[in-house]
Amino acid sequence: MRIRRGNDEQAAGAVDAPIAGVAVSDDVALVDAISVAEPAAFIDLPVIPYPAARDAGFLVLGEDGDALRLAMREGADPLGLLEWRRAFARPLRIERVDAPAFEKLLGESYALDGSAAAVASDMGIAGDGLDPLALGLPSAEDLLDSADDAPAIRLINGLIAEGLRQGVSDIHIEPYETALVVRMRVDGVLTEKLRMPPHVAPVLVSRIKVMARLDIAERRVPQDGRIGLSLGGKLVDVRVSTLPSRAGERVVMRLLDKENAGLDLGHLGLDGHTAEVLNRALAEPNGIILVTGPTGSGKTTTLYAALRQLNDGARNILTVEDPVEYAVDGVGQTQVNTKVGMTFAAGLRAILRQDPDVVMVGEIRDRETAEIAVQASLTGHLVLSTVHTNDAAGALTRMRDIGVEPFLLASTLRAVVAQRLVRRLCKACRKPERISAPLAEMLSIPEGSTVYHAQGCPECGQTGFTGRIGVFETLRVDDKIRAMIHDNADEATIARYAFSDASDLSRSARELVLAGETTPEEALRITRRIDTSGAG
Repeated sequence: MRIRRGNDEQAAGAVDAPIAGVAVSDDVALVDAISVAEPAAFIDLPVIPYPAARDAGFLVLGEDGDALRLAMREGADPLGLLEWRRAFARPLRIERVDAPAFEKLLGESYALDGSAAAVASDMGIAGDGLDPLALGLPSAEDLLDSADDAPAIRLINGLIAEGLRQGVSDIHIEPYETALVVRMRVDGVLTEKLRMPPHVAPVLVSRIKVMARLDIAERRVPQDGRIGLSLGGKLVDVRVSTLPSRAGERVVMRLLDKENAGLDLGHLGLDGHTAEVLNRALAEPNGIILVTGPTGSGKTTTLYAALRQLNDGARNILTVEDPVEYAVDGVGQTQVNTKVGMTFAAGLRAILRQDPDVVMVGEIRDRETAEIAVQASLTGHLVLSTVHTNDAAGALTRMRDIGVEPFLLASTLRAVVAQRLVRRLCKACRKPERISAPLAEMLSIPEGSTVYHAQGCPECGQTGFTGRIGVFETLRVDDKIRAMIHDNADEATIARYAFSDASDLSRSARELVLAGETTPEEALRITRRIDTSGAG
């Protein structure tokens, strides 16, 4: 790369090593000979301001001796290096990266680390004066591009941005008589993050309700809404739920990273048996596939991954959901709205008139929805849905209890997948130990086996865990199980046959414990009473 300044031409020729994991072109240079003016006011700042970094395409990566390492987005004007060279008064080592890699670096570098805690002390002032400021922010904007220093706005921005950086699924804002508590759920576990004066609550809640387009004057009934945001070019949906309580309105914000909508089945960590059964069921032209598990067990993610596999452009795929969590191109998605009579049953009945090939129902929770789903499968449609049961065999009992005739269930059901999520041990600090006799007995693990426990290190934020991993059991409806369903066989009999040569939830969890992926305590938390099938 050559930079022209007046009649002089400075050649930049030093080559730097590529950024780990980022595509870097061969055109890498050390800008060292450009004359330096007086240092700018912000010369001591370690980063380029976010709007300038985003618009100009330059990003400070770190130091390399006396030089600053800058990422330069492909297509950025190299003359911009002149100003940054003068401003920083240091040599610049430039590493050119492609646009997607630059956007990823941008989002990671400006994730407002720790800003929520830093701003909390500003909230000690009287809350009433912040209400006018709370109305001044648009409902959807780039959080990192906000120039408004209002404490309430900065606190909410910091909470959401920090939550995204830490992989938080839910942010709980809980008012009490003595304090306002903010807790975040990471890997299924709630942890307190902030504790503030109680008078802050009305200001914070009002601001969130404005962003979610809710009625700020209505505080007596629950409300639901959503906020569309971008963080460093990363699109995020925030689902907002308010609930009146004794000390004020409680708010839960669920953070939905739209990148999760792009997951396919190969990235879910399915075991070989589950992947085989599910893929075979998805290849069927009709029938019902059920995914079961409690709230927060990843059922929706599994269904979206299945839809992505089916979404080849040759099928008409329609869904009815409550709510629509991820927008998927090529899939027609309908939102349930009970206030106007748009229930699961009404939505399902309507979309069956839209000539679908594949139908996804967010949840089967009543007889009417179940009967329409069965009729849809009998008329040549592939139906995907969820039910809330503890295990795969329990889904059969649940469907019969709802009112589906056994002979109809036997002829339409193709597969049932039950799943849970357990926290994955940090491999950098996990500690091997001999399993204790009580734990070994409860998990049916040989006494004296080596298992791992959480320790905590900087790499995992001192938690001992990094992310979560799925635990699955899959019931494939073959001729034998079909006959059992038709004959009203009990749940235990079906489970004994179905998992005689396949892993159930308990066995799958044991395998993860012995492989060092999770702890015995995590396995016990998500599994039912140890099966009595004789499998050990």
